Amino acid sequence: MTHATTVLVVANETLVGDELIDAVRARAQQSAIRAVVIAPVNEPRGAKVVYEDTRRAAAGRRLDRTVMRLRQEGIPAHGEVFEGGPLTAVEDALALEPVDELIVSTHPEATSGWLRKKNLLEEIRRLAGERPVTHVVSDVARRSGDTNVLVVANETVLGAPLLERIRTRAAEGPTSFLIVSPQSDRDEVEHPEAERRLREALSTLRSEGIEAHGQVAHPDPYTAAMEVVDDERVDEIIVSTFPQTRSGWLRRDLVERLRKDADVPVEHVVTEPAVVGVPA
Repeated sequence: MTHATTVLVVANETLVGDELIDAVRARAQQSAIRAVVIAPVNEPRGAKVVYEDTRRAAAGRRLDRTVMRLRQEGIPAHGEVFEGGPLTAVEDALALEPVDELIVSTHPEATSGWLRKKNLLEEIRRLAGERPVTHVVSDVARRSGDTNVLVVANETVLGAPLLERIRTRAAEGPTSFLIVSPQSDRDEVEHPEAERRLREALSTLRSEGIEAHGQVAHPDPYTAAMEVVDDERVDEIIVSTFPQTRSGWLRRDLVERLRKDADVPVEHVVTEPAVVGVPA
C-alpha cells in the first residue's frame, strides 16, 4: 500500500477560499495525501472575551465546509479548531500528527492580521523544520464582500446612535462586528459594569441576526484597537464616544490617531450622555 503524505492545512477566514482548495487539490494530484485541517482562533491579548463561543463556532463552520469539500474531491481529510493563534496551533498539531508538509493560507498582506505579525511565516517554517511549507494567498473577503468591522466603545456601547449605525452597516452587506470595550479602571481586575453593557449590546444585536462578538480589553482605547488590528483582519473601525467636552478619548485624539495608524477607514459616532443614562 502506498503511504499517503500527511499535509497540515492551516487557515481560518480563508478556509473557504478557492485558492486553498486548489492548492490542496494540486498537491493531491502529485501523490496520495491525507489532509489535517486546523483553524487557529486568536486569543485576544490582555482581554476578557464575551461570547467567546462565537469565534470558535464560526471557525468550526468554515472548517466543516472545507473538510467536506476536500472529501468530495476524494481527499481524506479531518480537522479541528485550535485556540491560541496560528503559531500555537501549528506547534500543537505537529506534536499530535505525523505531518510531512504544510500549506498555510492567509488573506493578502494588506489585510492579513497573521501576516502583520512579525515573521509569522518564518516562525512557522522554523517550527516545521525540514518539512516543506507552502503559502497560499486567498482574497475571499474581496470576492464575497464580507467585512470585518471593529467597534471601539465602552460607556456608549448601549447608546442608540451606535446601535443604529451598526444596524445600518450590517444592512449594507455581510458584516461581522467585534466590539472592544476598553476597561474604565486599569487598577481593577474585574469590570462588571463594562461586561454587563457589552453583553447587553451583543445580546441585542445577535437577537436581530447581526453577527457580533466582543471583549473587555486594555484600558487605553488606542492600544486595545491596534492590538486587534495587528491580530486580525479589520476592514473598518467605528469609534463611539461622548461629545468632545465629556470624552477623554477625544482629548487624546483617538480617532485621528487610529485613522493615521490603522490604515483602514475610521468612523466616529457621538452619543450624548443622557442617551445612555449618564447625567449631562
